[in-house]
Amino acid sequence: MRSAPFPEDLRNAPLIIDTDIGGDADDALAVAAAARYTSDLKLVITGDESQGRRARFARHLLDLMDRPDVATVAGAELSDTPYFVIEHLVPQDVPAQRTDVVAAVREVLDSTDGPVLWVGMAPLSNLAHVLAEAPEAATRLRVTQMGGALRYRNPEIAEHNVRLDVPAAHSVLAAVAAGQLPTPEFIASEVTFTPKIEVTAESELYQWLAAPDAPPWAALLAAHLDAWFTRFHPGSMQHDALTLTAALDLPFVESDYMGISMDDIGRTTASDEGVRLRWSFEAEYDAFMAWLTKTLTSQPSAAPAHYEGEQS
Repeated sequence: MRSAPFPEDLRNAPLIIDTDIGGDADDALAVAAAARYTSDLKLVITGDESQGRRARFARHLLDLMDRPDVATVAGAELSDTPYFVIEHLVPQDVPAQRTDVVAAVREVLDSTDGPVLWVGMAPLSNLAHVLAEAPEAATRLRVTQMGGALRYRNPEIAEHNVRLDVPAAHSVLAAVAAGQLPTPEFIASEVTFTPKIEVTAESELYQWLAAPDAPPWAALLAAHLDAWFTRFHPGSMQHDALTLTAALDLPFVESDYMGISMDDIGRTTASDEGVRLRWSFEAEYDAFMAWLTKTLTSQPSAAPAHYEGEQS
């Protein structure tokens, strides 16, 4: 007999994505994959905002994908000069999106009696704000966060999502340590930063998105990738879509429990005295990229794939 409790059943749990969409194109591909894969996607919140333009871009993408049911909210602004490359891709007639993050999260919580999945693809600002302003939400959220690093490529600084709002990251870890927020899973940079999950102009996925007969939402993603390639880097590593698959309990990321400490500038290290988290240590990259490509390029069904599978 098992000595540990069975894993929590999170099938049909509503899904919230917290994203800094509009910079590196991996956020947009992750949001698109979620929109195609599961009808459980209910809310997209934007972080490291740029005058509300990230939320407007998310709204435009979701509308092109026939997902008007997914709410979009503009969240925290952190910098005057955020990574942002899609100014020219947001039509003028896309209106400004609401900014009441806490109210939007409460609406999702009120839609179910069970837990709610939170997938963090941005700095932890919005999550920290929700935990502070709606503490009753803490026990209901099941958090998977892209961020942190035990072996960051620049040891002098913290990983990007943590570095942009270190106080927010500290407050989230404090909530875990206090038993308010159930143990989150962090998908760390040492697992996601690899050319094995990089989309370039030569990738099969990019070629499909950029094809002349691609649907409008795919053309939008291709244009986003083009802008990223031109202004920053000739490839986009799919950090955030890999994080999404961990939240959806797909079999690509391996994680384990460990103590994690965070210093004053947000650098994370393994420590027996640290906060107990689930921390990624490896991933099946080829299988993940096959899943991402299939999810985005397969023929659409009457409902997103996850929904269809649950009804069969």
